Amino acid sequence: MMYLLLIVGFVLLIKGADFFVDGASSVAGILKVPSVIVGLTIVSIGTSCPEAAVSISAGLSGNADISLGNVIGSNIFNLLMVIGICAIIKPVPSPKEILGRDMFWNIACSILMFVAMIGLKVARYEGIILLAGIVAYIIVLVRSALKSGQDDEELKIIPIWLSIIYIIGGAAAIMFGGDMVVDNASKIAENFGMSKTLVGLTIVAIGTSLPELVTSIVAAKKGNSGIAIGNAVGSSIFNILFILGIASTLSPIAVDKDLLIDAAILIAVSVMTFCFAKTGKSTSRIEGIIMVSCYCAYTAYIIARCYA
Repeated sequence: MMYLLLIVGFVLLIKGADFFVDGASSVAGILKVPSVIVGLTIVSIGTSCPEAAVSISAGLSGNADISLGNVIGSNIFNLLMVIGICAIIKPVPSPKEILGRDMFWNIACSILMFVAMIGLKVARYEGIILLAGIVAYIIVLVRSALKSGQDDEELKIIPIWLSIIYIIGGAAAIMFGGDMVVDNASKIAENFGMSKTLVGLTIVAIGTSLPELVTSIVAAKKGNSGIAIGNAVGSSIFNILFILGIASTLSPIAVDKDLLIDAAILIAVSVMTFCFAKTGKSTSRIEGIIMVSCYCAYTAYIIARCYA
């Protein structure tokens, strides 16, 4: 039963995020907010709602290992599997803005998270610093987009009453889905003798990253593989600054010392992703295979570490 409830929780998270984004985007369109700002704020944050709901729920319920493991595991999955699989389907080009701006933000955020974890606790003031970072990052994105005139996308407008239902219903689904995922993932961990850190790094991380994976694969199949790298890198930045920032601000997060190793691996993965994207201005199929192989090796390592 717990497995079924876990799946239901993931469905609520993903579909809830979809409805929330649609409703919020529609309201923004009715209020004449530029679509580029909507895309860089509401949509970006909305697609990170599954991770946010799980991390916040885990932190408040005393399952901090799942909370922090979810952020680190999701980022490693996004960078290695999302970009790697898309590169195998079709080489992923590296847009100049992402290569020269977002990649550096991603590496810097990974280092910042590692530094915050060194004392084996992510304190409230560190969470506030992370939240200040996401505000700064969004401002940089919006200024860059407005300067380049990227505002040619039409927002889908739905009736205001339906938009409100979407927002409230989506938020409720995200909240209940997050609680269901954390509760049942914790029970699975106990039944199999798995650490909550391992569950956060694997089952929960992969489950909450499914929207990014599906979106990127669909884009790659349509020949828009460049979306994959922006989707994965942007999501990774939001996970650290927005999700970890909120979770640790609400409740300081105790850090399992093993997660320091995973955070260090994330820094290495971030640098590797940048190097692959830099060479030839794209991530090749061979590099994609290497990235997917690295994720499989990493998963084997953390499972072996758990049962050692």
